[in-house]
Amino acid sequence: MQTNFTAEQLADPHVAEAESILRKCVHCGFCTATCPTYVTLGNELDSPRGRIYLIKDMLENGRPADEQIVTHIDRCLSCLACTTTCPSGVDYMHLVDHARTHIEKTYRRPLMNRLTRNMLAMVLPYPGRFRLALKLAALGRPFAGLFDKVGPLKPMAAMLRLAPSTVAPPSDFARPATHAPLATRRGRVAILTGCAQPVLDPGINEAAISLLTRLGVEVVVPQGEGCCGALVHHMGREEQALDSARRNVDVWTQAIEDGGLDAIIVTTSGCGTTIKDYGHMLRLDPAYAEKAARISSLAKDVTEYLSTLDLPIVEAKGMTVAYHSACSLQHGQKVTMPPKLLLETAGFTVKDPPEGHLCCGSAGTYNIMQPEISARLKARKVRNIEKTRPDVIAAGNIGCMAQIGSATGIPVVHTVELLNWAYGGPRPKSIERHEIG
Repeated sequence: MQTNFTAEQLADPHVAEAESILRKCVHCGFCTATCPTYVTLGNELDSPRGRIYLIKDMLENGRPADEQIVTHIDRCLSCLACTTTCPSGVDYMHLVDHARTHIEKTYRRPLMNRLTRNMLAMVLPYPGRFRLALKLAALGRPFAGLFDKVGPLKPMAAMLRLAPSTVAPPSDFARPATHAPLATRRGRVAILTGCAQPVLDPGINEAAISLLTRLGVEVVVPQGEGCCGALVHHMGREEQALDSARRNVDVWTQAIEDGGLDAIIVTTSGCGTTIKDYGHMLRLDPAYAEKAARISSLAKDVTEYLSTLDLPIVEAKGMTVAYHSACSLQHGQKVTMPPKLLLETAGFTVKDPPEGHLCCGSAGTYNIMQPEISARLKARKVRNIEKTRPDVIAAGNIGCMAQIGSATGIPVVHTVELLNWAYGGPRPKSIERHEIG
């Protein structure tokens, strides 16, 4: 794609990067076939190619974002299916990240939209606040239907419907600690506690730590670690995201100095994609560029790390698992085979649902801010999963688990919960509840 940026514009390293990304696009349109919003809405401006044109026009002319570009960029899930499809290697992720930062700096959103986004940014990254908000949601849930009738309040209705009816108490496994290996030591890792996942499903990290320690891996939950920054990063709140990244880089760097780390384990793939990008996010910060790159190189999805441990083959369980490959894992991190191979080795029969490349519609806060599109994608995803007639659905991202679980009676569990069960841990609670029911 030909570009017409001025030398003055290109002096800004962010604009220079955007320009180099834009020049790689050859207008082929392959991305439209795998873009969930284009497949759903059929609008060229809701495809990666269409958004690239809008971003190019906005940045080249150095103008503030307007309602049109905000509408179409907001509809992007950042699922990154387009980057998997693109034959030219267009780095759409970093281009749309830059566009969102530009929007945040130059566009004044309508009042209710602004308030909703502020609330999400002030609540979701903080487990204590999030846990309190979920408990208060029970009071507001009867008003969800009323909120649905008022356009600007639809995100509030979506939030109330997504809130679970019960909230688990804080897990001991989320507290700073060092969990000693229960077998001959074969490694030392840190694990991300995160923000939303320990509130919505603390059993995921409990299963991961239980499995890793039984396999001889020392697991550290460092003091001071917090939200990875993905949520605000995708809102265009770059400084807030970078502050989160710097905090975690400092915490994990200290853990490395205190005893070394073989990996930083992440059990929420949306967080993993962001942590693996810390090196890029902080590349212009001389105090953090090198440290951040080191942290990114150590970040591993839990299934990536488990794949290096050569787990034994387990007797078949007679249980069929539909594996939902979260977009952040298959497109963002290019981790596709390890989860499925691990499940097969652990004795499960694994099925790939049709259209596995398409997003389920969760995408961080997308199912709150874009509830209509999200609902259509969720229904499509659940139909495809149910075609495989599974006994259980496995996924590697809490957002996907909550999204899919809200529309099917089939139990949805994290991949590591099934692996923990297969190698001597307890049966996942969601499977137990389903069998009892």
